[in-house]
Amino acid sequence: MSETQRAAVEVFRSLHAEGCFVLPNPWDVGSAMYLRHLGFKALATTSSGFAFSKGMLDEAPAVDAVLEHVRDIVHATPLPVNADFRHGYADEPEGVAENVTRCVATGTAGLSIEDSTGNSETPLYDIQLAVERIKAARRAIDASGIPVVLTGRCEAFLTRDRNAFIVSLQRLIAYADAGADCLYAPGVTDPGQIAEIVREVSPKPVNVLVSRPDPNLTVAKLADLGVRRISVGSALARVAWGAFMRAAQSIASTGTFDALGEGAAFAELNQIFERS
Repeated sequence: MSETQRAAVEVFRSLHAEGCFVLPNPWDVGSAMYLRHLGFKALATTSSGFAFSKGMLDEAPAVDAVLEHVRDIVHATPLPVNADFRHGYADEPEGVAENVTRCVATGTAGLSIEDSTGNSETPLYDIQLAVERIKAARRAIDASGIPVVLTGRCEAFLTRDRNAFIVSLQRLIAYADAGADCLYAPGVTDPGQIAEIVREVSPKPVNVLVSRPDPNLTVAKLADLGVRRISVGSALARVAWGAFMRAAQSIASTGTFDALGEGAAFAELNQIFERS
């Protein structure tokens, strides 16, 4: 473990110990550098944001490309980086362990493993297999000697399971027992459900995804619920895409360039990257 990675892991672990912090998700080196410029204390990759930047579906990039991307984001700033490592790019625990070992070697301070299969007929791995996958990731991290933060994710809300809360709660408790350091059920938005998840996996920290405006999901209100970490997933990338698409559509449909007036100032960007 390099001194840089050691320091990043220590900072990342300390951020999970108390309070509540926002973990924004850059999709490339420039966006990572800008988020550091704003004073955020840690970053996380976004698998879909990265895929969109390559003109691909979320699930399309292969593990080698993802590892290269994680390495790029890690090297872009001295901030701790959490890798959105999807399902570990393998089904069986042995494959998950092998890929987790490779992900740790990128210099990341944390990584997440989810239980989504990518198969619409059976969207989640069987719970016993899902637990074994978390255990395999834990063993791989421990064997590396680098205590990166392992986040266990349950994707039940994203699969639109009618019993998503019950399924998520059961699985997150199991993932905590299997060795996950942080627990995450992307898609949960009900404050009561969030509070119950926090209670049930305590003292381990909980990550909540905020992907759209919601008056109930502010930093202050989530902190009051006991949430330790807030991420935004692909939301920042989609905001950037939205502005780009509207401007391009305006040029195509009107033949004018009025929409370009909303762009960031060239000089401001130059100053930011010159200082970084």
